[in-house]
Amino acid sequence: MKKITRFFWFCSGAHIDTLKKYPIEHNKYVGIGATIFFTALFAALSGGYAMYFVFSGSAFAVGFAILFGLLWGTAIFNMDRYIVSSINKEGTTNQQILQASPRILLAIMIGIVISRPLELKIFDKEIRGKLKTSYLKGQQRKIDTLQKTYQGKYAMELAKNSELKKEKDSLEKDINRSRFQLNQEVFGDKTNQTSGITGYGTYAKQKEAVLKEKQDRLKTVTGDMANMELYLSARKNYEGLNSTKLFSDKQLDSLANVAGFSDRNWALGQLSYNDKGERDLDTYLAISFIGYLFILFECLPVFVKLMSPKGPYDVAVSKLAEANIHLAERDKERDMAVTDNVYDHHLEADIDKRKRIITGQSEYDLSRHSYD
Repeated sequence: MKKITRFFWFCSGAHIDTLKKYPIEHNKYVGIGATIFFTALFAALSGGYAMYFVFSGSAFAVGFAILFGLLWGTAIFNMDRYIVSSINKEGTTNQQILQASPRILLAIMIGIVISRPLELKIFDKEIRGKLKTSYLKGQQRKIDTLQKTYQGKYAMELAKNSELKKEKDSLEKDINRSRFQLNQEVFGDKTNQTSGITGYGTYAKQKEAVLKEKQDRLKTVTGDMANMELYLSARKNYEGLNSTKLFSDKQLDSLANVAGFSDRNWALGQLSYNDKGERDLDTYLAISFIGYLFILFECLPVFVKLMSPKGPYDVAVSKLAEANIHLAERDKERDMAVTDNVYDHHLEADIDKRKRIITGQSEYDLSRHSYD
């Protein structure tokens, strides 16, 4: 337990030698250190999962996930440790809040970052379902777009083919009716379309000629329509209509498995809305509260440090900091004094040297004048 306690003291960023002198503060800094440690642990898990998801399918995915998870967790741990340890308890409450506000904003951003990958994992099943629906709708829209483009591009050919179909249907009906009337004429059935004379006479031959003419026309129309359909089918292949099909369940599963972070993040946001585009309050609250939980967990060490009253450890650390500052200033003044003394010594030496030079020059001038 002593080792665990010292470890959590280290996590809290406390000055351990000073903290040992005040047992009443021990539990508080154990709690702060444990919160920082577990926040970093969750950050490592979140970063590791995010990296594993990025390199999913690669042989090195696990290695990259572990390496990045450790780096990310260590970075968050170091940042949280610095944030908490740098809050000064000497000022008023408002001053402390103002001092901690940038750190709180940074903690909120960190909480959002580390919560998102874990949210993606928690709602993985729902995200897959949303992605499958999205991919299926996207494929349907693609097919509709291709169909619309095809119909606009080959409007004349489609209209001609439609006319040929209508003419073919009309000819088939006329041929059936003409064949029936020919049988009535041959067998002598009296109607307003037949003579009522039994046998293959003049009227029967006329009706047979009309029937043959319609049959010949039907052959021509059927051939033209077959050629037109072959042409349109070739155009469909060229435009991609025949090759573009709706995804099967197996294909949708594969697409959901290889979906990128952007698609999955979008799907997570769409879970908060139903099929009608209205907000689904239950799902929205479930996703939001998970994010809020991590944000609160990340901000908790700062809040604990702000809410805790100033204790003997804080006073001792403040005095220790003042003493260190005083010592640093005294050392600085001493160094400056030493520097000034050295400078004065060199200055005096330089002055003496100049005096000797000037004196020597004067004596030289006097001796020269006497010689002259």
